[in-house]
Amino acid sequence: MAEDNYSLTTEFILVGFSDHPDLKTLLFLVFSAIYLVTTVGNLGLVALIYMEPRLHTPMYIFLGNLALMDSCCSCAITPKMLENFFSVNRRISLYECMAQFYFLCLAETADCFLLAAMAYDRYVAICNPLQYHTMMSKKLCVQMTTGAYIAGNIHSMIHIGFLFRLTVCRSHTIKHFFCDVLPLYRLSCADPYINELMILIFSGSVQTFTITIVLISYFCILYTIFTMKSKEGRSKALSTCASHFLSVSIFYGSLLYMYIRPSSVNEAYKDIPVAICYTLIIPLLNPFIYSLRNKEVINVMKRTIERQL
Repeated sequence: MAEDNYSLTTEFILVGFSDHPDLKTLLFLVFSAIYLVTTVGNLGLVALIYMEPRLHTPMYIFLGNLALMDSCCSCAITPKMLENFFSVNRRISLYECMAQFYFLCLAETADCFLLAAMAYDRYVAICNPLQYHTMMSKKLCVQMTTGAYIAGNIHSMIHIGFLFRLTVCRSHTIKHFFCDVLPLYRLSCADPYINELMILIFSGSVQTFTITIVLISYFCILYTIFTMKSKEGRSKALSTCASHFLSVSIFYGSLLYMYIRPSSVNEAYKDIPVAICYTLIIPLLNPFIYSLRNKEVINVMKRTIERQL
């Protein structure tokens, strides 16, 4: 029996939002609506960019891939979460758990690099417009996008590989609405210090590197905006950059709080509100922030709808 207790479990129980049974129906409807809008918004944006040749530019290629990763993140987590609202046992197998974390980590890591690439693209477009096509060639765009996916895959596989060194000897109940590594560390009878160190090193490196690119790019953009002579051009550029920077700040802020903060393993229920921000809210907002405020995208949408009618 003692041997079994120290073996790698094949099944977990996701607690999720079961502490609020009176809000079960309301939460199900809210998260279902978020999932529907997120999926339609992001996949619709991907389809629009793919079908419209005029949107085959670096800015929209990055945006399309960001939308694809946001959709991937939402689809990895939300269906199981919705199922568990009305499930009796709320079980998830080890392999489902690993797959859920793999796609989440892939999406979030790729998002970090894509947001950095988008910030650099905006820096070139606003600060060096005459050199834009030279500095942001399609070859560089493809290389940056491919690099984001490769980094996401490598980052996911590293953390999943280190998960197999842990053994569960406590409860199999995960106090979360999806399989994240931090709740799994709390169930381990082995010291998760190495796993925590890997998160600090790799997640910290990814976020520090990409945040630095974003901050430097936006600092240069803001400097250029405030030196513009045209008030109309200044207010338009500032409005666009402000909404982009707000989305980036919420995304990076929640990731930094979740994975890089001290003593994160010892705090359970504080994780859930933060996780909702970067797994559900940001993928929901991004299509509106990055596309519906963009006149070019809106015009393409109007022409596409008119052609269909």
